[in-house]
Amino acid sequence: MRTQYTHTISDTEAFKHQLLLWSQQFDDIVWLDSNHYEQKYSNYDAVLAVDAFTSIQTDYQDGFEKLKEYQTSTNDWIFGYLTYDLKNDVETLSSNNFDGLLFPDLYFFQPKKLFLFKGNTLEIQYLNAVDDELQADLEAIERLNDSTTPQLNHSIKIKLRIHKDDYFDKVNNLLAHIHRGDVYEANFCQEFYAEDTSINPLETYLKLNSISKPPFATFLKCTDKYLLSASPERYLKKEGTRVVSQPIKGTAKRSDHPEEDEQLKFDLAVSDKERSENTMIVDLIRNDLSKTAIKGTVNVEELCQVYTFKQVHQMISTVTSEVETDTHPVDIIKSTFPMGSMTGAPKISAMKIIEALEDTKRGLYSGAVGYFLPNNDFDFNVVIRSILYNETKQYVSYSVGGAITAKSDPLKEYEECLLKAKAMREVLEH
Repeated sequence: MRTQYTHTISDTEAFKHQLLLWSQQFDDIVWLDSNHYEQKYSNYDAVLAVDAFTSIQTDYQDGFEKLKEYQTSTNDWIFGYLTYDLKNDVETLSSNNFDGLLFPDLYFFQPKKLFLFKGNTLEIQYLNAVDDELQADLEAIERLNDSTTPQLNHSIKIKLRIHKDDYFDKVNNLLAHIHRGDVYEANFCQEFYAEDTSINPLETYLKLNSISKPPFATFLKCTDKYLLSASPERYLKKEGTRVVSQPIKGTAKRSDHPEEDEQLKFDLAVSDKERSENTMIVDLIRNDLSKTAIKGTVNVEELCQVYTFKQVHQMISTVTSEVETDTHPVDIIKSTFPMGSMTGAPKISAMKIIEALEDTKRGLYSGAVGYFLPNNDFDFNVVIRSILYNETKQYVSYSVGGAITAKSDPLKEYEECLLKAKAMREVLEH
């Protein structure tokens, strides 16, 4: 039984900071922050879930079926992640590349303590709360101040898993597949990493978020493993019977000069190559959504619209569908997983080719983080623009990728990867 409490906050940003500091005592944390980014589909401004009452952690084998059973049996809020490698549960595929992070393939927990922000109103829900527990926690949160802010990291030397010449060779290999007709588009990714090093996860997240201010920022802790994400992309959301997917394909840098910045935005909007990339993924997502949709309800609500973020301009499309009220939420996710924006078209061929060409197991990168509500609604982001950290192994990693099509220039694709990596590199190398 959840106890609910409503609290009015005078300084939301200060309280959010105090709340994140307070949350660090727990082994299970999911923090999601929209950074007040204006968007049509949004439940809350920010959400914090901490302190697992129950949890599930498993590999990919029957992963979605286990999640389905867990989500059904809890009939409550659950928070967690799906790694990219759950593709091996959906299709006859494998993931045999190097993995320095060792995140479980699937992890969700039912939080004892839940904080939901909307404007200056905070809704708090506690599961099986004891007397005065909530009041004691609020007092502890409000006692925290700047003197308890985590200290800066030392500068970290980042290594490349794939060096520039090897990257060109691999992209040219992928282009040969495209010219043979094996695949039309594939999202090829590379890892940047540091070994035998330590970071302060919260300080790293706060710095990354301040640089990017994305609509799907995430701080996730699973015991000794952390995700620090500045994701701009929604994977999938269900609200009632409506399902929404918002793939990103197409990236352009920002400029400090307004006229030049507008030109960069315009050039992205009219780029044949970028529009082609985006449209191919929209077609793939329409097909994925149709597997669970009521016939005739899949709709492209927005095609190739350019949105502006602090670091980059992005081309985003919005695809929606309607499902029957008795369609299980996990079935909707399974039928669209992994997301088209991180795979390619045709999806299975793309996943086989990129598995052969990439040097790193993706794990949580290009997976999804989010939550299910008790009413079977859900909301998940795409794990991109993110730093991943295994504290025990002292391994830090971030990956970036881009869509390769017949029109791709390997040098420009490499430059786009460096642009996407800029915020993570700045945070880690100062």
